[in-house]
Amino acid sequence: MANMSLPRGRLPYAEAARELLRSTLLDAASDLLRSRTWADTTMAEIATVAGVSRQTLYKEFGSRQAFALAYILRESERFLSSVEQAIAAHLDDPAAALTAAMATFLTAAAEEPLIRAIVAGDDSDGLLSLVTNQAGPVLTVATDRLGRYLIANWPDADPRSLRLIADNLVRLAISHAASPTAEIAETAAGVSTIFAPYMANVVAESVEAPVGATR
Repeated sequence: MANMSLPRGRLPYAEAARELLRSTLLDAASDLLRSRTWADTTMAEIATVAGVSRQTLYKEFGSRQAFALAYILRESERFLSSVEQAIAAHLDDPAAALTAAMATFLTAAAEEPLIRAIVAGDDSDGLLSLVTNQAGPVLTVATDRLGRYLIANWPDADPRSLRLIADNLVRLAISHAASPTAEIAETAAGVSTIFAPYMANVVAESVEAPVGATR
């Protein structure tokens, strides 16, 4: 019995329990942040809402900043899933794809309580750099995932050009989320106006390239 493998797709109990604990703690923080700022939210309160001890929370995440980073990365994954869906709906229209992707990201960021709290703060807790710093994990994860998604959907386009688009789109999206200067629809349309011609050219070149052509 000890050698029996788990059914396909099923996590071992310990791993599943840990994932449940992490999700419960992160969800508790999200609930609290809907009515208060991050600075006013303590780790003890998060633990209480989650139904665990403060010690359990720290044992899992290590520090307040590490907890915030885990939260941000989880929400970033959700943002990016929505962005991918927006792009998928407009694969035949690069301009519409860019507009929809940017609008989707900015809307999600504006509605996420911890992202709002971080952006509204003075970075005294060092969290703003996690989102905006070019060496930060959020920027790296988002750029890599978006780049891979664009390449997967336009496989014949120059991958270097698509990665360049992904890198600059993510940087602009984070910048506009941190310091909005216009309505989301207007910002998304403006970014598309700048990037869409280049992206359309990259995609068109891949379609027009002769069979067997190399880059």
